[in-house]
This record gives sequence, structure tokens and C-alpha cells, in this order.
Amino acid sequence: MSSVTKIVILNWNGRAHLERFLPSVVRHTPPNVEIVVADNGSEDDSVALLRERFPSVSVLLLDRNYGYAEGYNRALAQIEADYYILLNSDIETTEGWCDPLIARLESDSHIAAVAPKLLSYTDRQKFEYAGASGGFIDWLGYPFCRGRVLQEIESDRGQYDDARPVFWASGACMAVRAETFHRLGGFDAKFFAHMEEIDLCWRAQLMGDSIWIEPSSVVYHLGGGTLPNNTPRKIYLNYRNNLAMLYKNLSPRSQGWVLSIRMVLDGLSALVFLVQGKHHFFRAVWNAHRDYYRWRSQLREQRRMIQSQVQRRSDYIYRGFIILRYMVGCRRFGQMV
Repeated sequence: MSSVTKIVILNWNGRAHLERFLPSVVRHTPPNVEIVVADNGSEDDSVALLRERFPSVSVLLLDRNYGYAEGYNRALAQIEADYYILLNSDIETTEGWCDPLIARLESDSHIAAVAPKLLSYTDRQKFEYAGASGGFIDWLGYPFCRGRVLQEIESDRGQYDDARPVFWASGACMAVRAETFHRLGGFDAKFFAHMEEIDLCWRAQLMGDSIWIEPSSVVYHLGGGTLPNNTPRKIYLNYRNNLAMLYKNLSPRSQGWVLSIRMVLDGLSALVFLVQGKHHFFRAVWNAHRDYYRWRSQLREQRRMIQSQVQRRSDYIYRGFIILRYMVGCRRFGQMV
């Protein structure tokens, strides 16, 4: 019996993105793969557009905006499939993009998720910030990618075209095994948006599974479509969720001192914002730490459950400190490893 794959696009007030990008998804998706748009309580005419212009696309209605994390959890609880491809509404797909992702999942039952190579929609020779050619974190929890270190984004010259295990698959486009997603409890709904895919991939690895990049699948990502870059809201979510992720998933041996160092570094970055006159950003970091501490009692129970089921620790946490390496001139992934 052949496996069932469904592409699920979470939409919130994304009419312009759907009109611009959905045609490529419809055009490049095999006929046996269903496309589902899960609408997160949009207030624009997204749903009307879908029903009028894209009759082959299924529509699943949620009653309000639950954010990326809980929105996907609620949508996927209603969608039966063997594999989900979670796809942002601002992704342009390419010919043959879908099959390599599913083939990689089917090659090994312990592969939990696979990402394609993400290139920039606006500068098509460059990698895209949100995933590039596979995601990693350093020992302090700072994410980076093959093709993107901090704000430095490389041109794609084929230097990262090998399929291999990585630490995280981008939430912009991720093929995930449905059984694994539901067994892990899905994304952490409290994250709302940002870091939830890294947290999910970390938990999958702790359960003995692996995460892969499959660069023979290529998509182009606009980025910043739902929540623009460099806003106080995005900074708040990134700081808060990163601390929560570290608290839940770090080993008992490293949790305390890693979080202590991160608190100091976060405080320093907040002071830099203050000196630069970016008071909204300073408050965003302050509020992130405040809410992380308010969250600790719930996180403690989550951590207990996660740590009680650990089968192995990830081999793909970078043991260096990418900010320091960046400051001394290491601006490309190849210089880090």
C-alpha cells in the first residue's frame, strides 16, 4: 500500500502570498499529493480566493489565529496522512521538489523530518535566512545554517549540495513523518511562532530519530511574510522561546551553566539595544526573560517528561561559540566546522 502525503499550508491574512505563490505549488505537486490550506482565522478574503481560483486545493478552517505552532497542531490533528509537508505561504516551489523529500523519509524509518534547500526568492543565487541548506545550533543555543551564519548569507555555488543529517529542518518547508509528529505532541503550542521547529527537531533527536537536509529538493522563500524581521515582537518570541527550548532539552549536566551564560549574554544584548536607542527592542528582551520565568513551572513538567524518555543526545550541536567565531572573521559555515 502506497504512503499518503499531504502538503499543508498555514495561512493567516495571506491573500497576496497565496495569489503569488500557490500557483507554483499546484503546478509542481504530483497529482497523488493533496494540497490543504489551513486558514488560521483570516480576516481578509483568503478563503474566497482559494475557493474561486484554486478549486483543487482543500480548505480547512480554524476559528481564530492560533499562531504557527498551535495552528499547525490543530490542523494536523484533522488531517490523516503518512507524511506532512509543512509549507509557508510565501514559498515558490520548483519542478520535482516534492519527491526527494518523501524518498528520504521512506529510506529510513528513523528519519523524523527532512528539509529542502531554501534559496532566496528575491536574490535567487543566495541562500535564504530561515533554513539555507540545513540548520544547526551551537552549544549556547544560537541557530545557524549551512549557508547562513548570523546575518551573513552565502551565495549558493553547490558547496552544500550533499544530503546529510542536520540539527533542525526549517519550518518554512519541512517534510515530517506524521506518526513522529503526533507522538512528540506536535509543536510546543506556547511558542506561538519562532523556534518551534528547532524544539521539535531536538525532541525528535532525543527520542532517537534524525533530521535531514535534502538539497536535491529546491524551493525559494520570500521570508518575513507573516511577522517581519527585526520587530520587537519577533525579538521577544526568539529570546523567550530559545530559553524555553534550552530549559526543556538540555542535559542535566549542562542545563544550569548554559542557561546562566545565556542570561548574561541576553542582558548584554539588551544593553546594546538600550545604548543604540532601540528602547522597544530592550523591552522586548526584558519581557522575554520575565515571561520565561513565569513559564518555568509548566516548562519543568515538560522537561521532566522529555528527559525521562531520552534515548540519545544529538551529534549535531556545534561545540563552538558562533558569535565569537563570527567576530574573529569566520563568516561562512565551512569556516566553522
